[in-house]
Amino acid sequence: MKRRHFIAGLAGAAAWPLAAGAQQPAMPVVGLVNGRSAEDAARNAAAFRMGLRETGYVESQNVTVEYHWMEGQYQRLPAVMADLVRRRVVVIATPGFSLGAQAAKAATTTIPIAFGAGDDPVKLGLIASLARPGGNATGVNSFNTEVVAKRLGLLHDLLPKAVRIVVLVNPANAPIAEATLREVPEAARALGLQIRVLNASTSREIEAAFASLGRDPADALYVPGEGFFSSRRVQFATLATR
Repeated sequence: MKRRHFIAGLAGAAAWPLAAGAQQPAMPVVGLVNGRSAEDAARNAAAFRMGLRETGYVESQNVTVEYHWMEGQYQRLPAVMADLVRRRVVVIATPGFSLGAQAAKAATTTIPIAFGAGDDPVKLGLIASLARPGGNATGVNSFNTEVVAKRLGLLHDLLPKAVRIVVLVNPANAPIAEATLREVPEAARALGLQIRVLNASTSREIEAAFASLGRDPADALYVPGEGFFSSRRVQFATLATR
């Protein structure tokens, strides 16, 4: 799946009504699905629109972008993807959202998918191989999981006396949670750190995790790069200050 196929999907969808008759051509619809909130991902959405403009597409002029902000409610993904497929959007975009890309891939084998993944897209089942992706998905790997060990090392450098580390994971976001649980223990052993894992998939569960830290203190808290956690950064800062 090449970048030109993404553009061709837009161009083809914009052109076909002209061949069908004299009716006003409908603008192609791009479904953008993100794990964060609209407010938290405002800069990302602006960058997406800029990217579209660079290829000649301007929102509300010759393309419609339909935004779906999951806000950590990942259980809604199958229904959202099914609706986009049913309405035959021309492209499903899941920037920085591996779980969304997997849900899109499970929902369609024909509609082009433009993804941004934090882990190996082959391992995630999005493409067949890096050399020959095949299928209907194309995108980029931001290598987030590859730097998990490095982040833990930086934490150790900042707090060399910290030994007891709590790692927070969101089990609702399986790709990130699994990668964190795979990479962190090995890196922790190499650094001589003791790891305790806490789960949180909602704001209330984040509160509960911090409450447990009050009962069983740790030296530091490690929070992986994950859409829902990023959207709750103010909550994290407030609880940590307390």
